[in-house]
Amino acid sequence: MRKCLLFIILFPNLCLSQNIYNPYLLYENLGGMYDKDSLRTIDINFYNSDFNNILDSTFYNDPLYRLPAQIIFNNIILDSVAIRYKGNSSYTKCNSVVKKPYNIDMNDIISGQKLMGYKKMKLSNSWFDPTFLKELLATKIYQRYLPTYETNLLKVNTQGNYTGLYLNQEAINKQFLEKHFSEKDGAFFKCDPIDMLIYSPNLEFLGTDSSLYYNSYELKSDHGWSSLVNLIDVLNNTPSDIESVLNVDRVLWYFAANHIIMNYDAYNIGSPHNYYLYQTGDNLFQIIPWDLSESFINASGSTPTGILSDPYSIQPNKPLLNLLLNNQLYRKIYTAHLRTIINESLDTSWFLQNINSLQSLAYPAVISDTEKGYSNQDFFDNISQVSVLNQWISAQPLMPVILARINDLTQNSEINLTPPTISNLNIFGNYISAEVFGADSVYLMLTLSEYNSGFQEIVMNDDGQNGDVVAGDGIYTTNYQFPVNGDEVKFYIRAYNNDALILLPERAEYVFYTYSLTTGNINTSNTNQKNLLNVTDILGRSIIPKYNMPLFYIYDDGTVEKKIIFE
Repeated sequence: MRKCLLFIILFPNLCLSQNIYNPYLLYENLGGMYDKDSLRTIDINFYNSDFNNILDSTFYNDPLYRLPAQIIFNNIILDSVAIRYKGNSSYTKCNSVVKKPYNIDMNDIISGQKLMGYKKMKLSNSWFDPTFLKELLATKIYQRYLPTYETNLLKVNTQGNYTGLYLNQEAINKQFLEKHFSEKDGAFFKCDPIDMLIYSPNLEFLGTDSSLYYNSYELKSDHGWSSLVNLIDVLNNTPSDIESVLNVDRVLWYFAANHIIMNYDAYNIGSPHNYYLYQTGDNLFQIIPWDLSESFINASGSTPTGILSDPYSIQPNKPLLNLLLNNQLYRKIYTAHLRTIINESLDTSWFLQNINSLQSLAYPAVISDTEKGYSNQDFFDNISQVSVLNQWISAQPLMPVILARINDLTQNSEINLTPPTISNLNIFGNYISAEVFGADSVYLMLTLSEYNSGFQEIVMNDDGQNGDVVAGDGIYTTNYQFPVNGDEVKFYIRAYNNDALILLPERAEYVFYTYSLTTGNINTSNTNQKNLLNVTDILGRSIIPKYNMPLFYIYDDGTVEKKIIFE
């Protein structure tokens, strides 16, 4: 929060400043379970030495069956944890007898048992990624724009023998919901079908009978089928009401991230699956990404060029994608999100820095991993060239794919349309202003919702009226009576012209400004009600309030205040 030193002559008054809500602080700090800068070891010791044959046989016949085991992690010993194999192709196409992907539940047998605060962990064998880095790098980027699971690298020993290097994936469960939404009791679905050749969680309306959706969506909560059917019904039959049942902006971020990162196994690009839906207390469903293993194309194609996805592609049988991209406002917001991710996250120096540090961290574990399914040289080579895994699958090279994507997107005509510019956001009294150029419309987007949703438009004007000091100077202003009870106000600025749109902050609505009278007050001793008429400099010229200069505030009760606000 900006700290101000306020000098007032005649009367004290309010000095208001905004803070930034940063959801990135929800993620693990150094030393936590998902510390990306450390490479720890987990020892898994099954009580039954025939664990592999048992878990292989139950994978299809009894997929929820778990075997008890002891684990040792970070000098913590836990007995009676419950383990099963997990995954789709990472299990079914894995040639290794022992390097299977694990689903580990600390809480299944002993209620309340946790490992470093977590009830469950998932270990991916990275079977199709010789670099071991693609999903990890992708999650780092997604986390900037929407709630996303955490990952790090982990060495695994089984029955005292080194099994190999794994990707440690945070489970998307009730703990994840509590972490990101401060609640966990809403309708909750994993959107993966029991058979992808027959069923699809593509959100098409099949009818009002909830049983029609049982094979396409997996209920993870105690209730929720009626809520899911209502969401799908509204989406397909009364789409103008979509914002009453869905956090649309969250979906737009999800769609944009999928295309930028080239996650080719997601709703809006490949098969519509690998996502979760959770209904928060405001009755809006939130989309949550899962299984980013096909990011940066990975094993989804044969070459890094010629298969780059079109971010504006309209596809049949995907009603949510088609609704949002065919809506002019949603499409502009989506394009603004694309532009933000390109500018912030397609940074080759960031990728190279992370690749170098993570490869140095992982190298000894990779060299010792004899079950990984590709050569030691592939670990290095797949950063810059294709690695052929078998006669059907090749792993795409990380950096050439990123460079091809940058070149492709920077030449996209719609992304290159010129948006307005927004700067110099200020709050003085009950007036909110920002300097905006190149816009046809400017709005303060504001909500009081505890769920960080339901932002409402308030028009901002540059007409010299209602608190706007000078017409046509590029300073857009609006008046908002902040709640006197200290309730926190959440807001951002949206400006657009006929071509494009921009947000401030650019990661809105995931990131936004916050303000409350309780935290914003420097001095509240002046309780007289009066309205600001004008602000002038020492020469009597009307001026937008600025820091570090003497200003005169002229009120309708005849009083004049001289202020200097130091930033």
